[in-house]
Amino acid sequence: MQKNARLDPDEITANLKTERIGKKVVVYNSTSSTNDVALQYAKSQKNDGLAIFAEEQTLGKGRLGNKWHSKPQENILCSVLLTNCKLNPELLSITSAVAVAEAISDKVKIKWPNDIIFNEKKVAGILLETTSENDEKKFVIGVGINCNQKKDSFPAQLREIATSVRIENKKKCDRILLAKRLLISLDGWLETAESDSEKVIKRWIQLSNQLGQRVTLLFNGKKFAGNCIGIDPEKGLTLQLDSGAIRMFDAAHTSIVKQLL
Repeated sequence: MQKNARLDPDEITANLKTERIGKKVVVYNSTSSTNDVALQYAKSQKNDGLAIFAEEQTLGKGRLGNKWHSKPQENILCSVLLTNCKLNPELLSITSAVAVAEAISDKVKIKWPNDIIFNEKKVAGILLETTSENDEKKFVIGVGINCNQKKDSFPAQLREIATSVRIENKKKCDRILLAKRLLISLDGWLETAESDSEKVIKRWIQLSNQLGQRVTLLFNGKKFAGNCIGIDPEKGLTLQLDSGAIRMFDAAHTSIVKQLL
């Protein structure tokens, strides 16, 4: 397996041995957004677990309308479709973060709600989107992992806050191997979440770089500051505010403004 190889669906699925995720894999040379493609496949229940990869995204997106920067054949740009998901959005978000983190490295941390942090810099992000078909809610887990950028590959404004697997491991990243690990990790943790959500929450707490820390966040346009004391699988991040009150913030409407370590 060559480290600079193009993503090949046959190589990704070879000996994958997953129960649900990645039973079918599609790779696009270029597309606007893998999440948008996945939403098109959501019309059929048979596409549950479908994994869509792209070598290039022309309109790659992150949370809250942010853009995702990636050159062709450089990173993992992937979306996984769930047409039959029993998890609520908050638990699914937590589960996805744990799965992506474990696929990348045992040295990474999770910054709630959707960032994976490697040596205090962002190495990956997750974008969860939903759609409804025949009154049934379906989910798309969008994952972007910085794989083979060098430091000067990033726009100047991102060089102090973004990193890649290559930079941190000091060697080129085998994207096909990482793609396989990602699908295996998602498969395992999604199964665990459906049977034992507490195990997912416990692992998220172990990987969190915010628990016990003071954070300032933006919720529906308003700032809130306090100490992070936990996470709820239905309601989101739990803060003890400076006023003394305890409040929960869901991932869909919240972003972290500042964190003091």
